[in-house]
Amino acid sequence: MIEQRRSRRIPVTMHLEVSAVFKQDNVRVNNINAPIEVVDISKSGIGFVSESILPIGFYFNSRLMFQEQDKCLNCVVQIIRQEEIADGKYSYGCEFVGMASVFDYIFDEIEQSLEE
Repeated sequence: MIEQRRSRRIPVTMHLEVSAVFKQDNVRVNNINAPIEVVDISKSGIGFVSESILPIGFYFNSRLMFQEQDKCLNCVVQIIRQEEIADGKYSYGCEFVGMASVFDYIFDEIEQSLEE
């Protein structure tokens, strides 16, 4: 996948499940139950892998738990790219939508802990 992030990627391991995706015009797809594995995160978005095919341009709610910093971040992400990688798995790139820059400190703390 071509590097398109504006911020440094931080490798993480998180497991989430997407139960519904939606678009701004009230189009909603429910009962997806797609398990995903978040592989990296940055101030602007997340990268994840899933066996499910998720629609580009749709949004989903997520709750990111940062164990090392004992912090939790509830956010909305938009799926902006998809690439088939191997063994029926897909790599996705998503960006955070409407997240206040006040949450940048969480990512600054993660980056700092990696440098130590």
